[in-house]
Amino acid sequence: MFNIIVPAHNEQTYIGATLSGLLAQDDQAPSALRVLVVANGCSDATASKARSFTERFAERGWDLRVLETPVGSKPVALNLGDAEAAPGPRVYLDADVVCAPSLLGKLAGILDSPEPRYASGIVTIPPPRSRISRYYARLLLKVPFMAIGVPGCGLYAMNPAGRARWGAFPDIIADDLFARHNFAPDERFRAEAEFSWVLAEGFSALVRVRRRWDMGNRQLIERFPDLAPNEAKVPVRPRDHLRLFLGQPVSYAVYTAVALASRLGKKDRGIWARGR
Repeated sequence: MFNIIVPAHNEQTYIGATLSGLLAQDDQAPSALRVLVVANGCSDATASKARSFTERFAERGWDLRVLETPVGSKPVALNLGDAEAAPGPRVYLDADVVCAPSLLGKLAGILDSPEPRYASGIVTIPPPRSRISRYYARLLLKVPFMAIGVPGCGLYAMNPAGRARWGAFPDIIADDLFARHNFAPDERFRAEAEFSWVLAEGFSALVRVRRRWDMGNRQLIERFPDLAPNEAKVPVRPRDHLRLFLGQPVSYAVYTAVALASRLGKKDRGIWARGR
């Protein structure tokens, strides 16, 4: 059974597109599929919106289950989803991500191995409404970590041998970073298929997100120092900075301003929340 776990906190606006994207997968997608939407701490119609897709998934021979918890916590939602998952590969999918039709099939092919494997796809960003966010997105997608790495932001997957490396998700900010760091660089694979990842809108929201990214990195290093050698982040060399600046000077200025602003002012507390 191929499992997809979708933690969802007040995502009634986005969950329909996410589930529709799964239904649009091509015929290379796994025939046995279980989707677990975990509505956590929701005060909107996320759960009912997700349940409205149950029959459409059943028509494809797939199992859609919607779980609910009053606790608004992504790690709690991930662990609840894991508890209901069947044996087999697992995809952890944010509730505002839309997968290209070929992505599940390509992930299934990569994860079909007895050796531990981690996988994600190619990140794309739908055009933000905010001009600042549009400039930021253009440069973010060209940073080496995003352009040639396997970042896993919004979607990451692993086979059973890989998932066996830890038990419950810890109560941390960066679940995606924690999962990725449990795999050595040569165990991480990039599927040649896209998924769209929604970016925060506006300068202040981007700064909040960047602060949480930085906090998540620091927290992971402090709590799980043994995983640090697996980071192997693609470095941004001086010539990379020059290339990015010459290619998109305005985007470079916006990206740099967000990075600098995230290090100034009042810091956010180490709790999970979305940037948008």
